[in-house]
Amino acid sequence: MDYHQEAPVHPPILIVEDDPAILELLEEELRDAGYPTLGVESAEDAIATLSHSQVELIISDVRLPGISGMTLLENLRRDGNPVGFIVITAFGTIEQAVEALKIGADDFLTKPLDLENVRDAVFRVLENRRLASRLANADHQNMNFHGIVGTSEVMQGLFHDASRLAKSDAPILILGESGTGKELLARAIHAESLRHDMPFVAVNCASIPSELMESEFFGHVKGAFTGANETRPGLFQAAQGGSLFLDEIGEMSPNLQAKLLRALQEMTIRAVGAEKEERVDVRIIAATHRDLEEEIEKANFRSDLFYRLETFSLRIPPLREREGDIERLLSALIDKHSRARDNPIQQVEPLALQALLTYSYPGNVRELENAIMRAVTLAEDGILSHADLPERIRRHGEDMPPINGNDPIPGDTGQQWPRLEDVERRYIQKVLEATGGNKRRTADILGIARKTLYRRLEEDEG
Repeated sequence: MDYHQEAPVHPPILIVEDDPAILELLEEELRDAGYPTLGVESAEDAIATLSHSQVELIISDVRLPGISGMTLLENLRRDGNPVGFIVITAFGTIEQAVEALKIGADDFLTKPLDLENVRDAVFRVLENRRLASRLANADHQNMNFHGIVGTSEVMQGLFHDASRLAKSDAPILILGESGTGKELLARAIHAESLRHDMPFVAVNCASIPSELMESEFFGHVKGAFTGANETRPGLFQAAQGGSLFLDEIGEMSPNLQAKLLRALQEMTIRAVGAEKEERVDVRIIAATHRDLEEEIEKANFRSDLFYRLETFSLRIPPLREREGDIERLLSALIDKHSRARDNPIQQVEPLALQALLTYSYPGNVRELENAIMRAVTLAEDGILSHADLPERIRRHGEDMPPINGNDPIPGDTGQQWPRLEDVERRYIQKVLEATGGNKRRTADILGIARKTLYRRLEEDEG
C-alpha cells in the first residue's frame, strides 16, 4: 500500500499530546507519510474536536492535564465509539499495556518514540480497521449466499444462478477445483429450495468401497449377502423428500452409474436382494473436480449420465479468479476461528497481511481457512504475526530456491552458488519493483528500517 496515495482520502488522525515538541514531531512525521492530522493538547480538547469532526484514529498520551488518555479511551468505548486508538506513554508497564488493550486500545507504544514504530503501528491499526469496515459493509449489502462469502462479480453471478436453479427439482452438477466449497454450495441450494425443511444427505463417493456402493445407495434386505443380518435403508431412503449430494461423482463405478441413471429417470430404486422397486422423491446434486468429458473419453464415466446431470451445471471459480474476495474471506475466517478458539485477534502484522493477500492458494478456500485456523491458534497477545503462517505462505514471494539434502554441494559439480549479498540484493530489487518504487512500503515488507534500506541501495549504486 502506498501511504501517499491512500491515506489522504480518509479522515484525519487526532493526536492528543501536551508536549508541544512531541505533538509537532508526530504531526510532521505522519503528514510526511501522507496522513492528514489534527493536534490538541488535552483530552477535553479532543472531546470537543470529536463533537464536530470525524477522525479515523486517535494517538493519545496517557498523562495529560485534566482527563487522562486512559479515561478518554474508557469514555469513548463506553459510548460505543469504535475509533482506532493508540496509547503512548513515557511510563509504560506491562500491566498498563494489558489494561489499555482490555479497555479497547489497538496498540500501545512507549517513549522515547521510535518514529518507524509509530508509522508501523498507524499502518497496522488502520489496515485492520479498514479491513473490518469493508467486511461489515459487505455484510450490510448482503453479499453472501447462505453463509458463502463472495462479493466478486463472478461469485455474485454464481449466487444468482444457484438461487434460480434451486427452485427446480432437476439434477444439478457442481464443477470446481478441490477446496472451492462445492458441498457448501450444495447445502445453500438445498436451503434455497422448496425442500429446505426435508433432509440433506451428503456422501463422498470416493470414500465408499466399490463393492459396498450399491448397498450404501439403495439399501439392502436381510440375507441379501453375507453379513446382511438385518434390512437396512440406503442413502436414497434417508434423503426421501429432500436432497442427496453426491460429492466426487467421478469416482463412482460404471455399474452404479447405470443404476443411478435409472433412478434419476424413473424415480425408483431397488434395494440389494429386494424383489420389488420402490418410488423415491429425491433431488440429486452432484459435484466433481474431474473433467467428466475427459473421463467419458477414457470410458470411466457414462455419457448418458453426464448429459442427464449436466443439463444444469454450476462452476465454482478457484480463489485466484475471485478478485477482491480474499480480503473479505480473510476477515470472516479470522473472526470465525477467533471465536471458536476464544483467542480474539486485534491486529494482523503488515507483513502477514501482505503474504495472506498475495498468496495464490492452489488449495483454494480450504487452504486459506486451514492457514487462518493455524495462525489464530498460534497467535499470542491478540496479534496474528507473519511467523504464525504456514511456511509456504511465508516464503511464496521469496526469490530463493529451496535447498534440501539432495541438492548438490557447490564444488561437487562445479556449480557456483550465489553469494548471500547477491541474493539479498535481487530480493530487495524485486520488492522495490512490486511496490512501484515506494521505499517506505518496501522497508515495511522487508522488515528493516528505512535508513537501512537507503544505505543498502546506496551501496548497490556505488
